[in-house]
Amino acid sequence: MHPLRKCLHDELHARPSIYFDGPAIIYHLAILDDGNSANNMIKTLSSHCEPSASNISTRHQLMKINGLPFKWEWHTEFLTMTLVVSRIDAFSGWTSVPNFLEEIIAQNRSLVINATQILVEDAATWLGTPQSYGFKDPACSNINNSDASIWSDFRLDSNGFNHILLVNNNLNAFRLGRSIRRLLEIETYRMLASLTLPLAQELSVELQTFERKLATLAQKNSSICNGSARLLLDEITLLSAELANRTAKTRQRFSATEAYSLIVFERISELRENSIKGYQQVGKFIERRFRPGVRYCEATEKRLERIATSVANLGDLLQARVQVEVEEQNTKILAALDLRAMTQMRIQKAVEGFSIIAISYYLISVLKIICETLSSLGVSIAPRIVVSLLIPLVIGMIVLIAKRLKRAAA
Repeated sequence: MHPLRKCLHDELHARPSIYFDGPAIIYHLAILDDGNSANNMIKTLSSHCEPSASNISTRHQLMKINGLPFKWEWHTEFLTMTLVVSRIDAFSGWTSVPNFLEEIIAQNRSLVINATQILVEDAATWLGTPQSYGFKDPACSNINNSDASIWSDFRLDSNGFNHILLVNNNLNAFRLGRSIRRLLEIETYRMLASLTLPLAQELSVELQTFERKLATLAQKNSSICNGSARLLLDEITLLSAELANRTAKTRQRFSATEAYSLIVFERISELRENSIKGYQQVGKFIERRFRPGVRYCEATEKRLERIATSVANLGDLLQARVQVEVEEQNTKILAALDLRAMTQMRIQKAVEGFSIIAISYYLISVLKIICETLSSLGVSIAPRIVVSLLIPLVIGMIVLIAKRLKRAAA
């Protein structure tokens, strides 16, 4: 078997729901992991349950603490804890987190990104109006083919908890557990996706500065002279480095928002909502207020990418322009070298002609002296006639020798 066979197969059973019957209140917390907090909290949780149930090597675990069903899940960047407390008495107000759970999160309260309480009531025992549960102007929906209804005004109490009421009409323990899980995931992933919104708003201010710099550099590029190309290229490179730095710092959060928002919209569709007359649906309420933030983050990410692409294109354009100018300069240099070579060849030919004349002159002078010397010694020759006859022959020989030497040098 492949070494990953078991763990990959067990992903089918990962992230289980807590199944329960009857009225109950569910406490759910999502806590960001700063590197050590999640592991420490899991160890603390394991110490509160039966020894046989403690196992911190997994990514999730169902257990009982003080006889109450409890589940923790360790995700990539956060830890969730869910506690189910059964209720017998009628609703008398939203209760605070049990003491043991409060002690666990006390040292990490600043990392709590989501805190939700879901009150589960039966159709026969619920108080009949959302105002009885403290809701003001709530959104509500029938879910799961009207087998349950959910109510919430999505306002935080003094402890930072969001309250949701679920009235169970005809859900068994399994369907009820899965419905509770969907509601908790909607709230948790909605908050995690929204973490990027402040970052996107801060980045938008910087992008305005980058766009102004880009416009200035583009204008400089249109009227640049040869001497300032290097300075302009340095400015473009610096701006490109700043954009790359912002991209590296924000890519993970933008990607997380994209993934988390998809989960939120999928879970909303899985609720299979029907409207209740006179109230806005919970899913539509969340979508109308959550989707604009997601789109703003997406638009900011695309805006950053477009600016980075424009800067890269501007750098390529400048480099192409500089390259063309360099090639033009090289062409002029080569033309000048060709002209110089032609001039040198002409000078060389002129020198060769003068050399032939000079050599011919000296050689004929020598022959003339020899003839005159022979005539003085009594040899019967006419020096002028002999020299006149030898002149064409000497010149022809010198020209022939010069051509052979030039051919040999080539």
